Amino acid sequence: MADQLSRLFAALADPTRRDIVARLAVGDATVGQLAAPYEVSVQAVSKHLKVLEDAGLVSRSRDAQRRPVHLEPEVLEQMTSWIERYRRASEERFQRLDAVLAEMNTQENPARKNSEKNEEQQT
Repeated sequence: MADQLSRLFAALADPTRRDIVARLAVGDATVGQLAAPYEVSVQAVSKHLKVLEDAGLVSRSRDAQRRPVHLEPEVLEQMTSWIERYRRASEERFQRLDAVLAEMNTQENPARKNSEKNEEQQT
């Protein structure tokens, strides 16, 4: 069985499911409300919700006759933490590269100035 992070990314690989998550970020909704903007059946949206539910991204509750779908935002924190770790590592590498390029530029400029000064003196 795939680990939790793999299930999360796999669930969000589909644009319809990402859209559903975005809509649920605004507030809870029923399956019918979530299905309304799509040109697919309620059953198709229910299948998407099942994938999101299996990944832990959404949950369903019972409210009288309604079964609202609720986004579980804390699960998104797992993804955010994972992504942030690699973003920070990349940012540190870019900062080191910037420092090396700045140092190279500083070392190159005095040599260039001397070269330009010599050319001026020859003319």
